[in-house]
Amino acid sequence: MSFSVAVIGAGTIGRSFAWLFARSGYPVRVFDPRPDLAEVVTELQADVSADAAAENMLASEVGSVSLAESVEAAVAEASFVQESGPEDPQAKPQLFAQIAAAAPDDAVFATSSSTIPASLIARHLPAEAAARVIVGHPFNPPHLMPLVEVVPAPATSPDTVERTLEFYRSCGREPVALNREVRGFVGNRLQNALMKEAISLVENGVISAPDLDAVMKNSLGLRWSAVGQFEAMHLGGGDAGIRGFMDHIGTSFAEIGELPLDLSDDGMADVYAQVEEAYGQTPSRAAAEARDRAQRSVLEARRQSGTQSQEE
Repeated sequence: MSFSVAVIGAGTIGRSFAWLFARSGYPVRVFDPRPDLAEVVTELQADVSADAAAENMLASEVGSVSLAESVEAAVAEASFVQESGPEDPQAKPQLFAQIAAAAPDDAVFATSSSTIPASLIARHLPAEAAARVIVGHPFNPPHLMPLVEVVPAPATSPDTVERTLEFYRSCGREPVALNREVRGFVGNRLQNALMKEAISLVENGVISAPDLDAVMKNSLGLRWSAVGQFEAMHLGGGDAGIRGFMDHIGTSFAEIGELPLDLSDDGMADVYAQVEEAYGQTPSRAAAEARDRAQRSVLEARRQSGTQSQEE
């Protein structure tokens, strides 16, 4: 049987994953109870075909997106299942029991969940099925953002981890396997810490919301598109590397205290107002497209830089 993929859930993440998998050459079966699924699948297939044609790809290099009438039909012949349904800790274990009962005995069961660990999802499954449950958490949109956080439960087998990493790499992603489960995984924990600090700075009148975005885009955001946190520290510490960095500013950074923070709707009222005044009441499609173009340009620049480094 050839390698095929099932995508369960055709929301924003599920559609993006389906596009990515098909564009990477895999046949993809999609199920979602939404009434317009046929239109969604037709549009996805058209988008995949158009993008492949623009890149002068051969038909044999491109996968397909097709509609499944049920969870069971979607996963019946799947080698890899990507579940991207609602973040419901009661519903997901039931859904995965349904998937495990209908899928091949060697299929990998991945969830896109950003908060629910694989151990909770698999807790009532037989040991053999639980060994194939894993988190494959993307950053949105997954067809563009390279990272997929691969998070095994204690019951997840090493073989499942390796197969999951291999599959995402075959789709051009940059998967990173965590050593153990932690709430929020890594990307969202970092994002959460920065989000809270950004909100507190605006709430306490230190800076406006659009000016804070300008700070991010023209400093940390630009740096982090090239290097990660620890590499940046190492490069910034002179000949002593990260040790020099910490010797230089570690103590002063440790003395930076936290500002008051209120994440309730009342506390966030001024933040909401500033963001909506700066960017509009409803996020625009044009702004999202501009964001994606900029991110593609960054990825292309990184690719070019990596190619040049290998040639030197």
